[in-house]
Amino acid sequence: MVWSFLTRPKPAPDPLVTLRLQARLGQLATELRRVEEDPSLYARAHHWFAVQNAYDALLREACRLAELPTDTDPLRASERSAADERLREELELSSRGWSW
Repeated sequence: MVWSFLTRPKPAPDPLVTLRLQARLGQLATELRRVEEDPSLYARAHHWFAVQNAYDALLREACRLAELPTDTDPLRASERSAADERLREELELSSRGWSW
């Protein structure tokens, strides 16, 4: 038997943390587009991989905050999310009102 007064509802995530995460996702998305569109950028592939990895890690953190199913292991420096997984996470977040 579980006493209802002993179980506390999970507190809602801090809206300022959510807003900061959305703003950072927007900044990384803008940076990704800038790297893709600038053919004269020195070490362009390195920059693209670095920004893409940061975007994937932040997207995974956003999914955890929104309580979406995602891989629980943190991304390592040499790992990236697959494009279809990234798209699924982006669509799930946007369906829950996230925008960046």
